[in-house]
Amino acid sequence: MNASASVPTSAESLRSALGGLLDGLPPKQATAAVDRLIASYRGRTPTDAPVLRDRSDVAAYAAYRMPATFEAVRSALDALAEAAPGWSPESHVDVGGGTGAAVWAVDAVWDGPRDTVVLDWAEPALALGKELAASSGSQALRAAEWRRAVIGSGLALPEADLVTVSYVLGELTPEARRAVVAEAARAGQAVALIEPGTPEGYLRIREARDQLIAAGLKVAAPCPHDGTCPIEVGRDWCHFSARVSRSSLHRQVKGGSLPYEDEKFSYVAATRFPVEPAPSRITRRPQIRKGLVQLDLCGPLSEGLTRVNVTKRHGDLYKAARDADWGQEWPPATS
Repeated sequence: MNASASVPTSAESLRSALGGLLDGLPPKQATAAVDRLIASYRGRTPTDAPVLRDRSDVAAYAAYRMPATFEAVRSALDALAEAAPGWSPESHVDVGGGTGAAVWAVDAVWDGPRDTVVLDWAEPALALGKELAASSGSQALRAAEWRRAVIGSGLALPEADLVTVSYVLGELTPEARRAVVAEAARAGQAVALIEPGTPEGYLRIREARDQLIAAGLKVAAPCPHDGTCPIEVGRDWCHFSARVSRSSLHRQVKGGSLPYEDEKFSYVAATRFPVEPAPSRITRRPQIRKGLVQLDLCGPLSEGLTRVNVTKRHGDLYKAARDADWGQEWPPATS
């Protein structure tokens, strides 16, 4: 979505919608709910039951996690959009969508598909997600359909241009996780999976990536190829970072003195239609020194992981390297 001075961005609209969410909820109750949800979010408690149990859980989750989830999913979808210029989804299914951060992100990247369905197993999350969407200025968000569904083995999805599964796989047992990824691959023309940027989250994404490729999809992002991930398991993990502005609501439930936080996430986006993956992807924050920028890259299958130094003698490429960010493609696309 292209924001102007008079039109709020999707992130601003989301913060506005979240504004009064914790009115009447005791701060200690909100903080306790957030602490429990963070433990689940980090993937320590895979279950066959919903993590969001009641209104206080859902309100705390939305206040604390929705802005960060929104920014992570939007970053992943921006990479998909770059690999598929000219494509936009007309239909979107969000699996385990909770309060709807991913549908807000899809709306931000493509101005919203005409047909959106959010599936979740927690009725309180669906109710609050629908309430937040109704307050949006986006017709696509207001028209979204919110349905209860058991997320796991036996899940049946409607076919869609885009299927998203964000911060869900870690809540599932291995069997249920594989079933959800298989169904997303069957139903979606494009599939985007996002997990926390932890070693465990990366391993779930790595396994799901292999599953998507085996199902016939092509990787659009972040990887430049469909071959085996070159990272040695146990030594490193692939993850990226999205900057999240902290609101007064965020500080109310979890504190923190900085006006922002960095949300770490791992992801994969794959499609059944032709895409143009990045030639290489910047896999760590660029290191800027005097007259030199050091970039860690994941490149073509034949190159794997490399480190390059870009110096002043590289001219315009050096200027681009100084402006480059973690997660971007390299070299930058020329207009």
